[in-house]
Amino acid sequence: MSEENIYDKMLAEPFRIKVVEPIRVTDRAQREKILKDADYNIFKIRSVDVFIDLLTDSGTAAMSHDQWAGIMKGDESYAMCRNYFSLKEVVEDLFGFENFVPTHQGRAAENILFSIVVNNGNIIPNNMHFDTTRANIEVRGGRALNLVNKGAYDPTLELPFKGNIDLDELEKALVNFGKEKIPLIMLTITNNSGGGQPVSMENIRGVRKLADKHEIPFFFDACRFSENAYFIKEREPEFENTDVRDIVREMFSYVDGFTMSAKKDGLCNIGGLLAARDDELFRRIQEVLIIREGFITYGGLAGRDLEALAIGFREATEESYLKYRTGQIKYLADRLTEEGIPIIRPPGGHAVYIDAKTLLPHIPQSEFPAQALTLELYLEAGIRGVEIGSVMFAGKDHETGEVVYPELELLRLAIPRRVYTNNHLDVVVEAFKNIRKRAGSIKGYKIVWEPPTLRHFIAEFSPL
Repeated sequence: MSEENIYDKMLAEPFRIKVVEPIRVTDRAQREKILKDADYNIFKIRSVDVFIDLLTDSGTAAMSHDQWAGIMKGDESYAMCRNYFSLKEVVEDLFGFENFVPTHQGRAAENILFSIVVNNGNIIPNNMHFDTTRANIEVRGGRALNLVNKGAYDPTLELPFKGNIDLDELEKALVNFGKEKIPLIMLTITNNSGGGQPVSMENIRGVRKLADKHEIPFFFDACRFSENAYFIKEREPEFENTDVRDIVREMFSYVDGFTMSAKKDGLCNIGGLLAARDDELFRRIQEVLIIREGFITYGGLAGRDLEALAIGFREATEESYLKYRTGQIKYLADRLTEEGIPIIRPPGGHAVYIDAKTLLPHIPQSEFPAQALTLELYLEAGIRGVEIGSVMFAGKDHETGEVVYPELELLRLAIPRRVYTNNHLDVVVEAFKNIRKRAGSIKGYKIVWEPPTLRHFIAEFSPL
């Protein structure tokens, strides 16, 4: 057997571990009290009380020795620090954008962009908006329109690019509303709300054609750009022999700008980007950035963060890393499937999504089945995931005002990059095996207090 085949079979991590962090083990009685004290909101649990933290892959990556060395090169000059130019070199080479600013994270980039382009009554079409993107549109009186292909709503359907936007539906929206109502089109890569599913290059090209036809700018929500590019290489025959970095370059060649949380595929604990080709729009972005984030060459980040980010973008596009990264997600997904746990198939690039509707069919969406499953997982093994369902995405019909529940009711298990081993993931599988045995006895929850926007972060719950 060749060395390559051994590696493929064993999925060995392409790194060695230099530093370890002890993690605390709690018992069920302790976890019951912890949950009650946290108002049954997983976000309010102290990290020291979590054994395996799969709440998010955002800002949770383990940085490399090169990134830590880069931090020592931090130039904390207020303006034009040398680390900005390290980042600029990478952004221009990898993404092809000269006009960009750093931000402290992705929602800051969204805040700046939508404060400029969204007015009351505007519509932003997307495959599927994530929570902060939607919120930044809606607080300005806009409407976040999801137009993902219908296959995305069938958890069991095996499609290579389940994150694709429905081009026919997009064209209908562009015809019906026009550029007077639609300031830009967005595409989220990969599609987080729908299971971390990738978008094909063919679909990206299709959006570009429609954007040109209707003279409307086209932007990426690009926080998982590298994982999306790797799926294109793996699943789109045209690109099977193309380097991932060249795929990234082509992807970004089709867009007029992008927002990015660099806390994902930047392999950093903080950071974001906002870019635009249009010089006039970019001048406005710079003006707003200075008010809200800082000077145009640091955008709310320390110089050392900029250096670590420049290095992180290079590392995140190495194929050995991406093979390991997507392979670890597949490992967990396949093991859960073997145990009869319903998940979104095929597995995506950064997380495994449990189908709470199927696992807990007796809990109606009004009683938040994915939230109930999220809390049950913490009670079982001290594992923290996050609800992506009716708590996060239920809204009101624009015409009737009635509550509209999302089609997908998911528990997301987001895997931090270069942090956990497959032994940790085996614990997750064992926890779900136990939960499945008593699934019929799990009860729902009610909300006893909530804020008007992004309620899932700080809402208070009570068990039914």
